[in-house]
Amino acid sequence: MIYLQITANTGPAECCLAVAKVLARLLKDANKAGVQIKILEQVPGPCSGTFRSVLLELTHTMHADTKQADAAQAFAAQWQGSLLWICDSPYRPAHRRKNWFVGGSLFMSGRDLSGNEPSDSGIRYEATRASGPGGQHVNKTDSAIRATHVATGISVKVQTERSQFANKRLATQLLGLKLAELQQAKERDSKAERRMQHHMTERGNASRVFVGPDFKEQMR
Repeated sequence: MIYLQITANTGPAECCLAVAKVLARLLKDANKAGVQIKILEQVPGPCSGTFRSVLLELTHTMHADTKQADAAQAFAAQWQGSLLWICDSPYRPAHRRKNWFVGGSLFMSGRDLSGNEPSDSGIRYEATRASGPGGQHVNKTDSAIRATHVATGISVKVQTERSQFANKRLATQLLGLKLAELQQAKERDSKAERRMQHHMTERGNASRVFVGPDFKEQMR
């Protein structure tokens, strides 16, 4: 999954308005690019219609295809870094400052690490000879199942049931629990990283520049 955060950090109301303008432009461009955007979080700014920050989830309309997923990531990357809006303040007409900066930060998360039971397409199953105590049937059949989540390499081996089918089902459930634990850890780390990004927007050296009330991009 692809996440994009646009933030004004601790900037004034003009920066919060810039976040709203970035969001509007981003949604328009995403529609043309075939990228679907879901707004996960909006932190309101000090003035009506402004945002302190927005957190977006991006997917492609054909997200099952790897190339299309890469296209969604490439689209998100266009909004990463320091974004500059050059405009007279609509709130303080006599204010001399005209440069308003906001930050774009890209975050990645595994699509199949949702905490739900993973699908078979993302798991490699191997039948093995069971070992250890468990009765006469244990070492006579390949009833044990080793399940490996391909994307993460996490693996479990189950031999408690008498049939491969039952062991496979249990292995899938146990793997889902391990992936849920991993996802919770990743979300904690991601939240901490996003909090840091709120205070790290680089002033100057903007990756994209927009000008005027109409928020037209300035070609560089």
